[in-house]
Amino acid sequence: MSDTPPERPASDVWPNHAKAWHEWRAALAGQRMHHGWIVAGKSGLGKRDFASAAARELVDGGTEGAGMAEHPDIIVLTYGPKDKKAEKAAADGKPFERARSIRVDQVRAMQRRLTTRPTLGDRRVVIVDPADDMETSASNALLKSLEEPPAGTYFILVAHRPARLLPTIRSRCRMLRIPILTDRQIDAMLASADATASDEAREAAVRAAEGSFGAARRFLEQDLAPVSGLVRNLVARGDRDLKLRGEFARLVGPRADRNRVTAVIELAQGIVAQSARHAADNAQRARLADVHADLVALARDMPTYNFDTGLLVLEIGTLLTRAAPASEPAHV
Repeated sequence: MSDTPPERPASDVWPNHAKAWHEWRAALAGQRMHHGWIVAGKSGLGKRDFASAAARELVDGGTEGAGMAEHPDIIVLTYGPKDKKAEKAAADGKPFERARSIRVDQVRAMQRRLTTRPTLGDRRVVIVDPADDMETSASNALLKSLEEPPAGTYFILVAHRPARLLPTIRSRCRMLRIPILTDRQIDAMLASADATASDEAREAAVRAAEGSFGAARRFLEQDLAPVSGLVRNLVARGDRDLKLRGEFARLVGPRADRNRVTAVIELAQGIVAQSARHAADNAQRARLADVHADLVALARDMPTYNFDTGLLVLEIGTLLTRAAPASEPAHV
């Protein structure tokens, strides 16, 4: 999943980055800058923007208006082309389908670049985004560079779920945690980013976002307010006759693309988490916690499997019914 939504704000307007910037700049001003960093936090908190701006500060003091991929001494590893056909489309400047993980050949290509000196100065930065979506072989290859980094080379790993990184990678990096945003901050950022959204739509997006500006933006872009109401009903009431799940599948859409399904799973996770915080008893809280864990696992596994959209949406709906006080076993 992408960390930052379209039309994302500039790195200097993320109000949740202040502490991370303080830690980063204190280290930068110190005698010895650590060579490995993990920028961690849930999706939609601007981690990619932070990594980009931090890399610019490290290599040349920062350059206004420049992106991650526009400096010769900033190497970015992210999802590459899916296959040979996608590689050809990318080479021709055409839209292409991306792979669902960061592959070992990308890491090895990066390592070959590290055998030369930086282009413009004496420092170079490698950004891996998202590092928790590396193949196991890619993680092991990266570990070798972290263990013996070339002089002047620094690594910034963007991670939505840092626990998925190898323990040996985590142990060689300093952690910068990006906190969630307040509802007021998200509302102000939405108002600035999308003046056409109504107050009601923004309020619903903020309520569903669980501290993530990216989730709030996706809520508005995907028009998830009707879906949100159904999710809350499935969690609260269950669905013994399958009517709510049928309506849920209709609203999500039988041919929903991966971005829409991802946004729906994200929404479902947020609503289940909210419900758990307000649960009336321990049994209900435990039930909601189990459903939330299953939704997280589904979101994690979705990029690696070719799901039938209709079945996947039905599975989401069925998981949600398990959270209801009188829930039935989940069978799809």
